[in-house]
Amino acid sequence: MSRILFAAAAALALVPAIAGAQVLQERNIPLGIAQEIAQATVEACATKNFNVTATVVDRAGVVRAVLRADRAGPHTVAASRDKAFTAASARNVTSAIADGAEKNPAARHLASIEGFLLLAGGVPVKVGDEVVGAVGVGGAPGGHLDEECANAGIEKVKAKLR
Repeated sequence: MSRILFAAAAALALVPAIAGAQVLQERNIPLGIAQEIAQATVEACATKNFNVTATVVDRAGVVRAVLRADRAGPHTVAASRDKAFTAASARNVTSAIADGAEKNPAARHLASIEGFLLLAGGVPVKVGDEVVGAVGVGGAPGGHLDEECANAGIEKVKAKLR
């Protein structure tokens, strides 16, 4: 009988905590900024004569904007999307994720996750320390160059990320 009374008392003690729970609030990347990042990213690569695709996703990895430069290869669309998804999902630049997977045998299985692409060129978009989205780039002659363009695109709108 004492166990039943203890369980009932414990359950009643949780009621105020549950009643005080609030709806989760998260910041997310708006469409206008996503479009600006995509445009600025493609332009940054164009100044270096790279024909790329830039995809911007929200914090959950859902596509918000895609911009494919003239003459960008058809594979660049999927590559940029997957890099953006990976960066948003892992909350990290894809070059660091790829390096970690190369050095850590257990992390190599990240490539088995649907939508993950362990190549440089995906960069989280942050407001302070909070990831609100990510941009992925495909098509430059090297992932490090894709990443440079992504960072340039984010830098263009940095003042709006508050």
